[in-house]
Amino acid sequence: MKTPHHCLRLVSATALSLLLAIPGIAAEPADPAESTAIRAFSERVAKRHDLSADAIERLISDEARYEPAIIEAINRPAEALPWHRYRDIFLTEARIAGGLEFRRRHQQWLEAVETQYGVPAEIVVAIIGVETFYGRYTGDYRVIDALRTLGFGYPARGEFFRDELEAFLVLTREEDIDPTTPLGSYAGAMGVPQFISSSYRAYAIDFNDNGRRDLFSEPADAIGSVGHYLSRHGWQAGAPIAVPAELDGSGWRSRLRPSLEPVDTVATLASAGVSPERPLAAGLDARLLELQAETGARHWVTLRNFYAITRYNHSSLYAMAVHQLADAIREAGS
Repeated sequence: MKTPHHCLRLVSATALSLLLAIPGIAAEPADPAESTAIRAFSERVAKRHDLSADAIERLISDEARYEPAIIEAINRPAEALPWHRYRDIFLTEARIAGGLEFRRRHQQWLEAVETQYGVPAEIVVAIIGVETFYGRYTGDYRVIDALRTLGFGYPARGEFFRDELEAFLVLTREEDIDPTTPLGSYAGAMGVPQFISSSYRAYAIDFNDNGRRDLFSEPADAIGSVGHYLSRHGWQAGAPIAVPAELDGSGWRSRLRPSLEPVDTVATLASAGVSPERPLAAGLDARLLELQAETGARHWVTLRNFYAITRYNHSSLYAMAVHQLADAIREAGS
């Protein structure tokens, strides 16, 4: 299998300009401040990547659309739900059965990704299951619209999404994709594994060696890219992910930290009254996690592999859903 490589292919202004001949619905006229921001962005990106500032500006201002529904969606993410409601979205019989079928159909590639990156097949399957229900629901917003809307109409994270828009423009040139065509989530995530543009450029791989990194229609590439992503973010083959914990006393409360990273150790948590339900090496990096079940708070000791999953989506709810869905798929298939 190929190792990932990122060869930035500089393109002419004419190449991008040709894409702008595709008819589309122009965005509403921007206010002067937005127009100025779009122009400054276009000039900066053009200078960095040898593109036409005029072509980029026309793409964003005339071809891309501002979508109010995207602003509404980003303001009500599923991760704002309590754990027991979030869990019920993903830990369903249909999603477990779908995971078993996905694993059966793509066993060759799942075995290959486990061999190459040390990531269990069920973890890869569960991530794809949580992200897109195994490729069934990959999003129906144009990525260019999502990134234009959030980059210039959502000040809270505008800089991040402008960076993603820049990455998207470069990505479409590298992969020879019409930038007006890709569909994705309201946040601009794409394909079966829902990679944002910067992640697509950095971590997507051509796992089936057909000469193209295709996360939209090549399950092998999606599977390999998820494994590669987790590997690059610290996945440890064979290591635990999360273990339910019992608590004693009140010292454990000081170990509930906002950071997702495991900055304690199993030993320091134990000294605070945290006892994992199965033995863990005392020196392992660890974090105490509290999530709300219907009957009250539940606690886990989470470890480096749990943290690696949160690099895919910066949410403990997400990582726990992936972990538990993977376990459910493994148990259902045994």
